[in-house]
Amino acid sequence: MTAVLAFLVVLSIVVFVHEMGHFLVARWNGVRVDVFSIGFGPELVGFNDRHGTRWKVSALPLGGFVKFFGDGDASSATAEEAELTDDEKKVAFHYKSVWQRIAIVFAGPAANLIFAIVVFAIIYAAFGQMATPPVIADVLPDSAAAEAGLEPGDRILAVDGHEIQRFEELQHLVPLSNGAALELSVQRDGQTLTLMATPHIQEVTDSLGETRKQAVLGISASSSEDDLVRLGPVDAVVAAFTQAYSLTEATVISVGQMIAGERGTEDLGGPLRIAEMSGQVAELGFVSLLLFTAFLSVNLGLINLLPIPVLDGGHLLFYGIEAVRGRPLNEQAQEYGFRVGLAIIVALMVFVTWNDIVREVHQFLEG
Repeated sequence: MTAVLAFLVVLSIVVFVHEMGHFLVARWNGVRVDVFSIGFGPELVGFNDRHGTRWKVSALPLGGFVKFFGDGDASSATAEEAELTDDEKKVAFHYKSVWQRIAIVFAGPAANLIFAIVVFAIIYAAFGQMATPPVIADVLPDSAAAEAGLEPGDRILAVDGHEIQRFEELQHLVPLSNGAALELSVQRDGQTLTLMATPHIQEVTDSLGETRKQAVLGISASSSEDDLVRLGPVDAVVAAFTQAYSLTEATVISVGQMIAGERGTEDLGGPLRIAEMSGQVAELGFVSLLLFTAFLSVNLGLINLLPIPVLDGGHLLFYGIEAVRGRPLNEQAQEYGFRVGLAIIVALMVFVTWNDIVREVHQFLEG
């Protein structure tokens, strides 16, 4: 029950934020919003506001949508041609300029990113950010670090030219290498050394008990409660932007490596895995759940920017083509695009759900 409740709360928040981005920018551009729904399927509860928008919670809590006046369905496909009055055209989404439509569609992913930055900033200012010094406390034998000549007491100054201020930054950069050689700038006994290290790909278990293959150096740092540093307002905002950028970078690079066949797809998870992780994070406390919600918000925004018809990125692709050509693609091309996009999304959902099931069966057999 903890996992289910945490999952519903987390997913509902990130979906609400996403759809609210669409809603607000649509309203600012004079578009009438017919429906704002959290979830799909039959309505469980809802109400109409004074502007005629139906706000509702639906039975299948795996997403949400806003339906604009003139939409054919929840994916903002164009409705069947019908005679609209001049007043109706003024509030219809598809009669807005291409740049207004681009702004409305892009607002959803943008809202997810802004929300994550706000959450990170509040947490770093109110509770603190981990800032473990990037000083090696231990080097595992036969590890990539040992092979590279790293020693306890070494301070990592930079990785491939990226300056390192915290050990947590090192934990972010090394897995992204996916086993490629790294140039390390190291301070030892007052001298700066340049060492080359090739991380080993091996199974690791994180704080949630999740086991996955990733690139590791084989080093550890000494951390303490003093490493949790509360930041001032300006530093907290800067750190929040940096964290959001790091998450975006990690997601884009990882997806690119999967597409290129350089990284396995076994780590892709669907609703079952998100629910399980939500429950595990909830048990760690409120702050951890907030951080997880922000992390999921960034990922939801990025996924929606993929250039797949049905997703926001697909709409942006069509509108971008329209902006360049001066006219939209014909209805048949858009219809085929939406069909292909839907097929891709369904196939992806089946694949990640299969991954979830295989993982659960594997854990059950091992346990």
